[in-house]
Amino acid sequence: METSDTPAESAPEPTGVAAQDWAKASAEPHYRAAVVDLLGALAYGELAAFERLAEDAKLAPTLGDKAELAKMASAEFHHFEQLRDRLSAIGAEPTEAMEPFVAALDGFHRQTAPSDWLEGLVKAYVGDSIASDFYREVAARLDADTRELVLGVLDDTGHASFAVEKVRAAIEAEPRVGGRLALWARRLMGEALSQSQRVVADRDALSTMLVGGVADGFDLAEVGRMFSRITEAHTKRMAALGLAA
Repeated sequence: METSDTPAESAPEPTGVAAQDWAKASAEPHYRAAVVDLLGALAYGELAAFERLAEDAKLAPTLGDKAELAKMASAEFHHFEQLRDRLSAIGAEPTEAMEPFVAALDGFHRQTAPSDWLEGLVKAYVGDSIASDFYREVAARLDADTRELVLGVLDDTGHASFAVEKVRAAIEAEPRVGGRLALWARRLMGEALSQSQRVVADRDALSTMLVGGVADGFDLAEVGRMFSRITEAHTKRMAALGLAA
């Protein structure tokens, strides 16, 4: 998954669950269930990212590009292993934790299968970044131990700068490519936001954690602001690629 391109704002001091460690926060059963869901969703997302990058490497035009994508795929798999190991450590079965999210994530990837190398790069940069922004928003409300893990696995694997360099070079060489990729990125934005909302809506523990309830949930106004921030970050990424949002 990719890192956000927007500078981090100075965050207020954590309060409530965000000021606790896992041992204390997990005493609340609904919070524990929400974290298991969150780590399960992230773990399957990382596993799917590994699989997708390995597939994208087959479309790479040069051996150097193929090697770069293979390195990124390896980093995604390492992130998956970290999440899998944490799930085991907190007494959750990793496969069971991931299972509820397989259909939604696989459906997203089926609906947004790239037709060529450039579309694959844009999808990884734009689509994964939207998901990462969403998870970062959630992470701010997690206990300190879980927050550290989540932010760590959202670290950029190098795909952001790689995608920007390759896409901008392709548009410079053939400007009409930009229009096609801009339409593709707008479609990805819509699908990614819909998928994030579906995943949360389908899981009671997650939705309760996000909108009030356990942890320091968002109120409905903050949910709107959160999606505004995600949209703004997407617009900046599009500009970095040389595409119109």
